[in-house]
Amino acid sequence: MFEHITNVVGYEWIWIAVVIAVLLFGAKKIPELAKTFGKAKSEYEKGKIEGDKEIEEFKEKEKEKSD
Repeated sequence: MFEHITNVVGYEWIWIAVVIAVLLFGAKKIPELAKTFGKAKSEYEKGKIEGDKEIEEFKEKEKEKSD
């Protein structure tokens, strides 16, 4: 997962972003923000999977109609 990120920005930029986040939000708030981000990402993935399923179902129905 992190291989792609490090190819784009490098480790030093990741550390800079972490330091800025700690300065902006405080060390106590970071775990809470990470947890919230994880939940949001999970919900996004679920929605994406559901959307893909609906598109496939729609394509199958359209294909059946045209046959």
